[in-house]
Amino acid sequence: MPGWLIIPNLPPNLGTIAALSYATLYILMEPVAGSILAPLLLGGTAYAKHLTNAYGQTATYWALGFNITSWIAQFIGHGVFEGRAPALLDNLAQAFFLAPFFVWMEILFYFGYRPGLKDRLDKAVKREIDSFQKTKEKNRVTGTKEQSNGISH
Repeated sequence: MPGWLIIPNLPPNLGTIAALSYATLYILMEPVAGSILAPLLLGGTAYAKHLTNAYGQTATYWALGFNITSWIAQFIGHGVFEGRAPALLDNLAQAFFLAPFFVWMEILFYFGYRPGLKDRLDKAVKREIDSFQKTKEKNRVTGTKEQSNGISH
């Protein structure tokens, strides 16, 4: 590969390809928000490579530990506070691609980004929560079990 194509700590590997894929997807979904997030994704990827170069397997073990702890906390949090499984069990694409972007959008909304979009999304989320709550209550009354996506059997 030509030297001018090499970026320090961003070798052409799976991590870099994943970061570029996420950045591209997010820019296509919401150009301004995605463009703000793209440098953070690529910078985080480069920093992870730097840590791996500097600390070897120790950095990898710490990263795996944080990742596993975060997934456990997510399952516990969803079970305790929402009473349902995380979206991971409903839709892998939503869990791995859309959920991180949703969190990013929530951060931007907090700082005043696109209030009209925030209002529309808040209304849509409220409708989904109301629908989920109605299904949950109906299932409680009838004694049927529900799946994590709110569909009763």
